[in-house]
Amino acid sequence: MPVNTIPLINGKAYSWASVQVLLAGGKIIGITEISYGDETDKENGYGQAQMPIDRGEGNYIPQPPSITIRASENEALIEKAPNGRLQDLGVFDIIVQYLVGVTKKTHKIRNCEFTGNSRNISQGDKIINVQQSMICSHIDWK
Repeated sequence: MPVNTIPLINGKAYSWASVQVLLAGGKIIGITEISYGDETDKENGYGQAQMPIDRGEGNYIPQPPSITIRASENEALIEKAPNGRLQDLGVFDIIVQYLVGVTKKTHKIRNCEFTGNSRNISQGDKIINVQQSMICSHIDWK
């Protein structure tokens, strides 16, 4: 049987309850989901035989971040926009903090802008959540 050699941080794992999100200068309390990530374009190089002999590296590619928030939170963001369009809200950073005890991790999603504003509401919905997509320049993981 394998032995777990990685101790828990203060006996707890990071969880949704420990996440705080700051967006466009304010704390978003009506957030139910956030998605972000990045990658680097890499490709194996080949020479003689079948196995790669080296690797080339290309562009840094941030994945478009998205958030799911309560409709009321979305309306508050629209109020901040100069003409009521989220796409014209301007450039902002999103700060995501994970806190367990005294251990804090911070990710900064840089130079974000909303790319649209949409709704998806169905009969029987008791709470309306809104998913919004964005574009960003890069992510600071530390």
